[in-house]
Amino acid sequence: MSIQESKKKWQERAEKGLAKSPERKKEFSTTSNIEVERCFAPGFDYPGYEEQLGFPGDYPFTRGVQPTMYRGRFWTMRQYAGFGTAKESNERYKYLLSAGQTGLSVAFDLPTQMGYDSDASMSLGEVGKVGVAIDSLADMEILFDGIPLDKVSTSMTINSTAAILLAMYIAVAEKQGVSADKISGTIQNDILKEYMARGTYIYPPKESMRIITDIFAYCKDHVPKWNTISISGYHIREAGSSAVQEVAFTLADGIAYVDAAIKAGLDVDEFAPRLAFFFNAHNNLLEEVAKFRAARRMWARIMKERFNAKSPKSQMLRFHTQTAGCTLTAQQPDNNIMRVTIQALAAVLGGTQSLHTNSRDEALALPTEDSVRIALRTQQVIACESGVADSIDPLAGSFLVESLTDQIEKAAMEYIEKIDKLGGAVEAISRGFQQKEIQDSAYAYQRGIETDDLIIVGVNKFTVAEPPPTGLLKVKEEVEISQKKSLAGMKAQRDQAKVQDALKDLETAAKGSANLMPHILTAVKAYATLGEIANVFRDVFGTHKETVVL
Repeated sequence: MSIQESKKKWQERAEKGLAKSPERKKEFSTTSNIEVERCFAPGFDYPGYEEQLGFPGDYPFTRGVQPTMYRGRFWTMRQYAGFGTAKESNERYKYLLSAGQTGLSVAFDLPTQMGYDSDASMSLGEVGKVGVAIDSLADMEILFDGIPLDKVSTSMTINSTAAILLAMYIAVAEKQGVSADKISGTIQNDILKEYMARGTYIYPPKESMRIITDIFAYCKDHVPKWNTISISGYHIREAGSSAVQEVAFTLADGIAYVDAAIKAGLDVDEFAPRLAFFFNAHNNLLEEVAKFRAARRMWARIMKERFNAKSPKSQMLRFHTQTAGCTLTAQQPDNNIMRVTIQALAAVLGGTQSLHTNSRDEALALPTEDSVRIALRTQQVIACESGVADSIDPLAGSFLVESLTDQIEKAAMEYIEKIDKLGGAVEAISRGFQQKEIQDSAYAYQRGIETDDLIIVGVNKFTVAEPPPTGLLKVKEEVEISQKKSLAGMKAQRDQAKVQDALKDLETAAKGSANLMPHILTAVKAYATLGEIANVFRDVFGTHKETVVL
């Protein structure tokens, strides 16, 4: 196909896309009234484009997964939030929606992530601290009270207990009169990176992969708008990886999930369109932009060439981005506003589908409402005032960006080939390969700071004497007492026989080969607690023991 034919085809698709997205219909021009083209590319008669860069929305999607990108609509502005009780978090969600947030992103406390109820001994001192405490469907009902689940997209950062939280969300929607096929959102559900970088795993890899593929199969038939997994490089990067390792290890995990789903009998084009990814955005602006472009191109080729995916939607890498928590500093916390701005800009220039911007005080405590508002306004200023969203993939053709894109792809593919030779991501994790690579990278980064080879403003250069911080948000100890009291009250009121029957059926399903999701949903609707359901799986599947890396 000639460049002119490609241009015509792309323009037709872009017009159709814009017709479906009236929010952004306007004239695009600079403050000097210079018209901004929809997309700068070969065929538009601009000098310097010596190679075929292609068009957004065309395979291999280096330039974006949609032909319209932000000309049609902005990315979803999805601030990650959750703390204390469900009631407190519900109030924060309503505040964020009123401030212009366009999607919810739920943070759960550690007991919820690890499959423990708030009254468990393992939960002592952690209830509601780093996210919202969810013990049962009763808490989930409060969490989304007054929030219409057919109109709001929700992302839930949950892994080991993802199936349980998804079942609760489905049940809440049904109580609102919203059927499962109408709700949309994402569960992270990425257990492999937990073994590799984060640590909130419960069950062994084989059994965890079964739960994940059961979710794929169930949602394909019953919750078709739901993204069943968000394959996460974010925590890999937070653990200390390089940009190349983030891409490589994330896509290697993606390969493992696709392999597992196919082996479970699913057709690749039935589940792959609902796969999503989650990346980190760091401070090196141009490297980060190139990282996102390289990841998109790599995944498209992997899906088409390795898995023979026919549908373009199966080949598209759609991703959420969060700015880098590990780059935030307790020293001179206002500097974090600038860091987050650079990182958010990288995500937008790289073509993200949704974005969370961290708050300036998160190195010290949970963010205050003022800090969250500044973080959200950062996205809104980039969207509405910077002009970078007016043209698609505006850095395409830059010698530096194109070179970085190629180099990141090459280096990341070399890692994936090493992982393949070790037997795939699961086997490589069991041998500690990725963990060792991440640890080495983290050590080198820290040594760079200590030797001043890497400058962190306000930390090892440009320091000032600072008074102790004030006005921080702290979760009160009374939250744990209140949550335990609510849990006890719910248990006293529920039908105990119904709960026990549901848990027994779940145990039978876990010991067999039936899809677990319908049984989890039944248990959730009977008000079985998250801990009770997780304990059924602990008893049947056992628990994972950490791989020691020497």
